[in-house]
Amino acid sequence: MYKLNNPKLERWSPWLLLAAVVLLWQIICSAFQVSEFIFPSPLLIWQQFLEFHTVIAAHAWRTFWVTMAGFGVAIVVGVLLGFLIGSSRLAYAAVYPLMTAFNALPKAAFVPILVVWFGIGIGPAILTAFLISFFPIMVNIATGLATLEPELEDVLRVLGAKRWDVLIKVGLPRSLPYFYGSLKVAITLAFVGTTVSEMTAANEGIGYLLISAGSSMQMGLAFAGLLVVGAMAMVMYELFSLVEKRTTAWAHRGANNH
Repeated sequence: MYKLNNPKLERWSPWLLLAAVVLLWQIICSAFQVSEFIFPSPLLIWQQFLEFHTVIAAHAWRTFWVTMAGFGVAIVVGVLLGFLIGSSRLAYAAVYPLMTAFNALPKAAFVPILVVWFGIGIGPAILTAFLISFFPIMVNIATGLATLEPELEDVLRVLGAKRWDVLIKVGLPRSLPYFYGSLKVAITLAFVGTTVSEMTAANEGIGYLLISAGSSMQMGLAFAGLLVVGAMAMVMYELFSLVEKRTTAWAHRGANNH
């Protein structure tokens, strides 16, 4: 049977789509003479990126390492809470609803409180990145452990395995695909949290750059900053995807049959 799947086309499809979107964007801006103060064209964004690349790079580096700091804390806390919730029915019933309610709170509302507690600077940005990104990690680890097949657990118990052995030797490896999936979601959220915090509680970073560029009506620079944040998030997403494929190939064996 003829397969419609084309590995080369799949590999290049994101870049082809991006090129098509950018081309359409430029055509619309040129054809309708859209004001650069309302919606800058890709050409203008690129020009301002080249003009201010040193400034953008400095702010981007600050946003990157602050995001990684908050994300690192989110991984530690998310894994520990996920292990606790997923390994105990009582903890699952008690903690999970409260964490769900906490996650529903708008994290931007925490920024003024964090400023009062820690002042303007890296503290609120790191904590905002943490608060917005730990929940997906926790949920996926807990789901991976809580959905361990009862039949498999019974067989292991008959063979002499204790509850701890089942969780460590079977539950955690089984949760790795869930874990990597959560990392790919959480890292994008972490960049959002850092940028939002920097817009109101920092004098450095891409968020600060966006506010500064907007106030001076340099919309091309503001869009360039947004694109840099998106590029950083995409790179980290692809990095986690690569690590996932290398370490959990057994969970993706069906993907190679296209």
